[in-house]
Amino acid sequence: MLVELRAENYAVIDHAIASFGPGLNLLTGETGAGKSILVDALALLMGGKSSSDLVRHGAEKAVVSCVFESTPGAESVLEQNGIDAEGSDIILRREILSTGKGRVFVNNQPATVVVLKQLAPELALVHAQSESLSSFDSSQQRILLDRFAGISTDAVAEAHARWRAAQDKLTDLLQGEQDRLRMVDLWTYQRKEIEQARLEPGEDETLETEKRVLANAEKLYAAALSAFDQLYEGGSSAEAALRAAIRNVEELSRYDARFTESVQQLASARAIVADIGAALRDYAERVSASPERLAEIEDRLALLDRLKRKYGKTVAEVIAFGEEVARKLAEVEDRDDILKALRADLEQAAAAYRKAASALTAERQAAAQKLAKLAEAQINSLAMKSRFHVAVTPVESTEAGAKSESAGKGSLVSGHDFSRAEKGTKEDGALAPAAESNSETAHWTEHGWDQVEYRIATNPGEPIKPLIEVASGGELSRVLLALKVAVEESSSKNRKKTTPRTLVFDEIDIGIGGRAADAVGQKLKALGRAQQVLCVTHLPQIAAFADQHLAVEKREDHGRTQTRIRVLDDRARTHEVARMLSGAEVTDTGLQHAAQMIAASR
Repeated sequence: MLVELRAENYAVIDHAIASFGPGLNLLTGETGAGKSILVDALALLMGGKSSSDLVRHGAEKAVVSCVFESTPGAESVLEQNGIDAEGSDIILRREILSTGKGRVFVNNQPATVVVLKQLAPELALVHAQSESLSSFDSSQQRILLDRFAGISTDAVAEAHARWRAAQDKLTDLLQGEQDRLRMVDLWTYQRKEIEQARLEPGEDETLETEKRVLANAEKLYAAALSAFDQLYEGGSSAEAALRAAIRNVEELSRYDARFTESVQQLASARAIVADIGAALRDYAERVSASPERLAEIEDRLALLDRLKRKYGKTVAEVIAFGEEVARKLAEVEDRDDILKALRADLEQAAAAYRKAASALTAERQAAAQKLAKLAEAQINSLAMKSRFHVAVTPVESTEAGAKSESAGKGSLVSGHDFSRAEKGTKEDGALAPAAESNSETAHWTEHGWDQVEYRIATNPGEPIKPLIEVASGGELSRVLLALKVAVEESSSKNRKKTTPRTLVFDEIDIGIGGRAADAVGQKLKALGRAQQVLCVTHLPQIAAFADQHLAVEKREDHGRTQTRIRVLDDRARTHEVARMLSGAEVTDTGLQHAAQMIAASR
């Protein structure tokens, strides 16, 4: 759970510290005190986007930090990113400079925003005040359904990647056909030129060495013979000196055993000198000045230099260029066979995608029924009388939708003749472009081909319509809360974690009041029994349910606004709820009413 949140020079906050406990933590205060700013600061620590506008006026940088209790999943993320653990806590800190640049630290070690985003699912889920129907689109509805059921799209994503790669290969071959035909003559010339050279990897280096030897044959011959004479052949050679030294040391060793090893070392040195001398003699005998061979090598090197200027920096690169040209020519020559193989690969990949996507559709449709049932119960527990459905429609193709609708099959997945659309038709010896604009595959994505839509009827007798067309602001707040409660309770059971994830709601109670507000408070309280919940609220009916009540207050000091966060005791909490009931002037009646509300919430 979230233990502590700090903000310094962040927006209008100069310095604020908030400590949180288990269960339902409620933040209240006057409008503009900075309650939602604290939620935004936490969202920033979960990998949200930063801006220099967040730095308090006159400050060089803004700093936000927090302390979470660690979880096994979070520790795994740290290990994957090479970050050391800090006991049972995880410390996140983010600095935003007035220049717009920023830094991230995890457990006081440098990190990146990517690491924060990886940690976020393990630590907290923030529902900001800006969340609305515009952000709760079909994609978000699908993600919420998948989270509810713990559905993985990895298999579909892998199948989609294979299908896309196969389609791209076929499309590239078809679209590049005219360019290839224009290049055939050039490729033929290049391949012939490189093949005729009969290149060998590294031969330029070998020839350069031989060239240096031939160009300096007389010097090398003289140097080798001179060294041979000095080492072995001459009267004052090293070998003769060593031989004389060995005789003298042998004489010494007869009287002093300390020189026995010296005799062996000198004998070894004499053998080495003899070996080097023999090698020098043999090298000198092989050295021969051959103008013809030298001219031949120079011509060969000139050819290699010309090829390297045209096709690569090294002989190996020239060889590779020749192999690539030969491959391109083979593609042109064996075009029909290659196209046939690519079409077969594409059809196989498409079939694999269809199978994976169909399985995903079935899994989602089964989960949709469960989510609709649970969400409807949660929604109606929030002072509503609604019917709620989750529609999962596999948009396999435009034609498929029309056929399915006319056949009365609803959202069932139907099969299609992929080969006709993908293969194209042969005209004037060319293959028609395949599948890029094919309506059959237009809706294939790495997440499957399903469209997920939440539908609701908020009053008895009304038809079920998409959520975006029906729900009012207050109804939407309750529906979103009910959905999140249903999803989080289910996903929490699936995760089976000892430490639950923190849920943050910023003014989820907008547009509601009275009995509905009381129902929302009860729902938040129930959710807080299993998970830590943070909620910003303006409603006393909800504030009365807090396990821990924090008041966010602002005041003016030397012409600047300062923000303070207090954890309220029972007396202060009653006074705060009374303020929310009565307004600026807290009355005895308000205090009595607040005490009754708090007592009733327990």
